[in-house]
Amino acid sequence: MARRREPSRHALPVRRVEPADGSALPPGTWPRTVPAVEKLLTEGLDLGPVTVLVGENGSGKSTLVEAIAAAYGINPEGGSTNATHSSRRSESPLHEVLRVSRGLTASKWGFFLRAETMHGLYTYLEGLPGSPDDDLHEMSHGESFAQILARKFRSPGLYVLDEPESALSFSACLGLVGLVADLAASGRSQVVLATHSPVVAAVPGATILQLDEDGYHEVAWEDLALVGHYRRFLEAPQRYLRHVLADD
Repeated sequence: MARRREPSRHALPVRRVEPADGSALPPGTWPRTVPAVEKLLTEGLDLGPVTVLVGENGSGKSTLVEAIAAAYGINPEGGSTNATHSSRRSESPLHEVLRVSRGLTASKWGFFLRAETMHGLYTYLEGLPGSPDDDLHEMSHGESFAQILARKFRSPGLYVLDEPESALSFSACLGLVGLVADLAASGRSQVVLATHSPVVAAVPGATILQLDEDGYHEVAWEDLALVGHYRRFLEAPQRYLRHVLADD
């Protein structure tokens, strides 16, 4: 793992995300009805080298990372800043009312790994002339994810990941943690990711934001509700399973 450098704020691709001047989503309309979105539009969000979003389904994790990627100029269906593919638009309009403050000396390149649209990205990459990525559809789900990480997560820039653990084994999740840590340690790359995995959330030095009914707030890894639930489940599975399994 690379030795960590203290990154200059000017070297980070995104220093801050905030509402754009003169733009707003009407109060009481989606996605502003999501507390995390409301907080972003009210207070903005400063980003460090690694920012991890955790929370229950529907808490707004994917909505926020998708909007940050799109506001930065990355295709909301995934891929790099150069990707132009589109299938069915499903993203919220949040990115249209956001402004990103870029680092003055930072790279403008970025990559969005969005688990739910990865196969569409593979088809797009497969169709590019002379593409080195025309083999992704031939791999298993997990193998293709691992290859995307190995091939694309190299250059300085912004890396946005939405639930990358969906295709990864435990050991592959550990490898992802190492990769994210190395990117941050370079001093010229930045990672924003949403996850349900306590393993992926354990990136050393990451700012972890818990999303809930109050919006989002910074939490230490060991204090995450997610980590507590996994610990208790592994200690005594029946403590949880008795609530979901029918009586014989």
